[in-house]
Amino acid sequence: MMKFKLKNLLLAGLAMTVMTGCHWDMWNQDRYEPLEKGDFFGEGETSSRMLVTGVVPYQDARLDTHYYQGRNADETFAAELPADIKLTKELLLRGQNQYDIFCTPCHGYQGLGDGMIVQRGFPAPPSYTDQRLLEMPIGYFFDVMTNGFGRMYSYKTRITVEDRWAIAAYTRALQLSQNATPDLLTQELVDIVSDPEKVDAFNTEALGGSEATHGDSGTTSKEGH
Repeated sequence: MMKFKLKNLLLAGLAMTVMTGCHWDMWNQDRYEPLEKGDFFGEGETSSRMLVTGVVPYQDARLDTHYYQGRNADETFAAELPADIKLTKELLLRGQNQYDIFCTPCHGYQGLGDGMIVQRGFPAPPSYTDQRLLEMPIGYFFDVMTNGFGRMYSYKTRITVEDRWAIAAYTRALQLSQNATPDLLTQELVDIVSDPEKVDAFNTEALGGSEATHGDSGTTSKEGH
């Protein structure tokens, strides 16, 4: 009986020893890791080959750093919109539309950093009226949307390049609307801002007849905010 138990123990131990050589994760494979040295292409070569002369990218090469990154050739932030993006009323309205969708939850409709989730305890982002942000080039806002900043994640997979520029332009318009000096207004605008009824009519026309105007961050409208 003792010999039988001893035999079983030895067999069990041998089986466990054999099983230790089995690795189900397939970590040890007969292949090369990227850039690993080997002799497949020649002695001392690596597993990765250099591109041949004249090779072209499969996808479009995004070489325009101003348009795609919001930066100049020297890596500084661009102070102007790209040549392909024209500052028009349509651009600002598109920027407002996309800003309302993606940005207001944190930044609020006026860009004061008092969006709805901030009112519910999320850390507040800085106000667009902060002097630091007032002095930032427009390319900075595009860069932040593209690459994220702090707690804010990247929006480059959520918002197209064109719409990111539209939002950046609208963000700059928000800043100017709260920091404009009277000398920048035409006499026509001076007459409008002095009359509340004219202001309402002007806002309605500017929004293309929309019944929605944004006041406090919690304001809702008939257009889905």
